[in-house]
Amino acid sequence: MDPAISIEDIAPIAILMDELRSEDVQLRLNAIHSIPTIALALGPDRAREELIPFLQDSVDDEDEVLLALAEEMGKSFEEYIGGKEHAHVLLGPLENLSAVEETLVRDKAAESITKIASVLSQNQIEQYYIPLLKRLSSGEWFTSRTSAAALYPAVYSQVSPALQEELRKGYTALGADDTPMVRRAAAKSLGPLLKQFSQQHIISDGLPIYRRLQGDDQDSVRLLTVEDLIVIAQKLSPAEVKDLLLKQIRQSIGDKSWRVRYMAASHFNELAEAVGTELVREELLGQYIQLLKDNEAEVRTAAATQIPGELHFPGRRIFPTLSVGFSKLLDKEVILARIIPCVRDLSQDASQHVRAALANQIHGLAPLLGREPTIEHLLPLFLHLLKDDFSEVRLNIISKLETVNNVIGIELLSESLLPAIVELAEDKSWRVRQAIIQYIPLLATQFGKPFFDEELGNLCMSWLGDSVYSIREAATVNLKKLTEVFGVEWAQVAIVPKVVGMGSHPSFLFRMTTVQAITTISPSLSLDIIRADIIGPLLELAKDHIPNIRFNVAKSLEAMTTAFSSTPEGRQFIQEFILPTLERQKNDVDADVRYFASRALQKAVPAES
Repeated sequence: MDPAISIEDIAPIAILMDELRSEDVQLRLNAIHSIPTIALALGPDRAREELIPFLQDSVDDEDEVLLALAEEMGKSFEEYIGGKEHAHVLLGPLENLSAVEETLVRDKAAESITKIASVLSQNQIEQYYIPLLKRLSSGEWFTSRTSAAALYPAVYSQVSPALQEELRKGYTALGADDTPMVRRAAAKSLGPLLKQFSQQHIISDGLPIYRRLQGDDQDSVRLLTVEDLIVIAQKLSPAEVKDLLLKQIRQSIGDKSWRVRYMAASHFNELAEAVGTELVREELLGQYIQLLKDNEAEVRTAAATQIPGELHFPGRRIFPTLSVGFSKLLDKEVILARIIPCVRDLSQDASQHVRAALANQIHGLAPLLGREPTIEHLLPLFLHLLKDDFSEVRLNIISKLETVNNVIGIELLSESLLPAIVELAEDKSWRVRQAIIQYIPLLATQFGKPFFDEELGNLCMSWLGDSVYSIREAATVNLKKLTEVFGVEWAQVAIVPKVVGMGSHPSFLFRMTTVQAITTISPSLSLDIIRADIIGPLLELAKDHIPNIRFNVAKSLEAMTTAFSSTPEGRQFIQEFILPTLERQKNDVDADVRYFASRALQKAVPAES
């Protein structure tokens, strides 16, 4: 061994080598994750000259180890090897990883290469990145060609026109590759690449690539071209779209594979926005109705989500996103004549998922139609969906009622809404019961205080006694939100007596719920209400024979201390009621009670002083 090289200099790389040769996969994984530390210990020069070549030869390992290596290489690793001017050195190991068999590893390697591309100079791109891209694009195995497709968009706009022409030719070859996996990768990355093209090259080079992939015999390739179609449409004028893309639009929407039709339905609003109002009214309306009536439930479900959908207006400072979508591009009369009959059919669809998707979106039609048409055409559908056998359908309708309420008022819905709420509140699935609780404050705002007290007040209190803890917890949070909606005076009359009354229940679960409810709602109440109605029963529960209840009382007193310690009256209240109880609990026989009492005292004593 060279005497000039110390043991300390050899140690980092030697340890890494030993750990990467270990039979224990976890040890090898840990070694990969420690590469930044090792690079730091070696210094930039030795990291470039020793560590990177070693990693370049370390591609014969378990997939999860290689995945970790590909990920580490993309985490600004150039900082450890001398900065951006040496970032191209990292391309070697990643090129090898881009050709392995496991898809996840290749995808992560390609992702890291594109991250490195963002810090490369134009000279580095032309000298190192482009040759790598050409090698992968012409690789013998399909794996490298698959990875190559994702690497084109990152550098296309940064290279000279001559190199851009080479890249377009290279990508054209990938789009015509014999292997379906390569064509699939080309279809997936075509959209991002087309965004870099000039309009001239969209027509001369982009369209032929797209058309070839869109006509592929594999549906897994064709379905990925739907997003490419949208990018091209965004780049062209409406007249050019009509001349150059109409055939492909029809083919994608009417494709023999339901998976392609599903993709077209899922992206219909984006497509409608890209092609413009005129083509939507002339051509896409009929295509959309065709999707709403599709034989496959999955396609109808996707189409139903687009009825109002969203349109984006990047140029707008106000309302850049408008939740109206495809139907906004149509006249009210067309919606009533063409869309509403389909919506009526979907509301009675055999698939519960179709009905659920419709219920989640149908509210968006109300602002487009106005009050009278909504009452005449949509209200019967809302009421029908509120009685649906599938709980998700009813939940989706209830969760979006605010939009409808703004158009027609809640009175017309309330008659059918209440039975639906009660059914959901008693649903056998606790997740459904939990979901409906979350919408109660919204409904309370819409119904108003008198109606709520009469129809829903008892229901809200009944959730406090639910057999599932998550429901009881959600119910206490619900009471807090209702207090914020209706005010503390309402809470003193409607909530506090019922919550406090549960504190004397024989079941410890009810008594526990009382304590937890007080903890949650007390910050929203006034000190006068706490002093008059709550603190007495709460201090009685501090003597409960169940330790869990006693330490939850300590937590509740801690919450009160935090809420009321900022005023002289609050500090007096803490001194008079809270401190004596906590001092007593500090000597409790139960360790948990002592811990929470001591923790609360730490906050109470400074507050009092």
